[in-house]
Amino acid sequence: MEEVILLKLGEVVLKGLNRRNFEDILMRNVRRRLNKFGEFEVYSIQSTVYVIPKNPEADLDAAADAVKKVFGVVGYARAAACEKEIGDIQRKAAEYLAEELRKAKTFKVETKRSDKKFPLTSPEVSNLVGGYILEKNPHLSVDVHQPDFTVRVEVRENAAYIHTNTKLAAGGIPVGTGGKAAILISGGLDSPVAAWMMAKRGVELTAIHFASPPYTSELAHQKVENLLKKVGEYAGRMTMITVELTDLQVEIRDKCPEDLGTVLLRRYMLKAAEKIAASQKCAALITGESLGQVASQTMQAIACTDAVVDMPVFRPLIGMDKSEIIKIAREIETYNISIEPYEDCCTIFTPKHPATRPKIAKLEAAEKLIDGDKMLDEAIEKMKYTEIK
Repeated sequence: MEEVILLKLGEVVLKGLNRRNFEDILMRNVRRRLNKFGEFEVYSIQSTVYVIPKNPEADLDAAADAVKKVFGVVGYARAAACEKEIGDIQRKAAEYLAEELRKAKTFKVETKRSDKKFPLTSPEVSNLVGGYILEKNPHLSVDVHQPDFTVRVEVRENAAYIHTNTKLAAGGIPVGTGGKAAILISGGLDSPVAAWMMAKRGVELTAIHFASPPYTSELAHQKVENLLKKVGEYAGRMTMITVELTDLQVEIRDKCPEDLGTVLLRRYMLKAAEKIAASQKCAALITGESLGQVASQTMQAIACTDAVVDMPVFRPLIGMDKSEIIKIAREIETYNISIEPYEDCCTIFTPKHPATRPKIAKLEAAEKLIDGDKMLDEAIEKMKYTEIK
């Protein structure tokens, strides 16, 4: 029995004249995600993407797990393909769903007839398939309102398909349709969630991580790689660029007013990120900041950090509280990695009483006490690349 995966599209179908471009990018992303699981044919007809294994060696279980995390897919179903002939549809429905039907007490059949040339109407198909299933499973009864189990029949252009309820997938729009941006990634809870949220809006990601060895360890760096691998299950492959800021952080600690240290560091991070993002052909920066969560995330502090860059800075978590962020982190499986107790460069040399309403004039005066821009350029020259696959 030939088994396939049907991918249901959501927002993509509303894209008007651009719809084909969105579908092409989505199918490219699906093919790339399936490469390691075998050979699959992937094509689109009428708001559905078909994933068809080309040989028995293709791993359909792994493929189904992978495609549900592809942005642009709102739902998916594993289905049995059969001839567009009512006898074959009846037999395949009873055989393919036999185990589920044995466990149920009540059921119903729902039919979607996309091929209007098919001689039977949707209600007629449902009645005939339901009657056949009742003959094969006398313990069942029909309940059209609250059945234990629903048999779904789709009569489409090339074949008919039998499956049960469509399962939820990632949603959003395909990565690569929303431009390219750089995410400032730390080892905390917030930035991986921010990266995931922007990828869900079709943004292709480049990750920028700031480290401060020996105050931050190789284990902390590996933690960030592991976080990006989890995000990459949805966002696809990306490059992680690591910039070491130890010398600059020590200089800020030793020569600048202590209460301004955190915001000063954020300003230099954004400066560095903008230069790197431009070199990677990114059009925006992304951070995991949430308004008022810490001292450097007040309105005044955010305004002071944004003042040093011209690129737009997206903050998808800005109105979320910690419980909402943690909920998403658990769903995308970054939570347990984020809470591993390894150092983060943003948490070293933290002031006891950080300024919550800093003034740009005072920050600019503090920056004149060090040669920060030169140190930043030297750090960027030594940046390191890690490919996240």
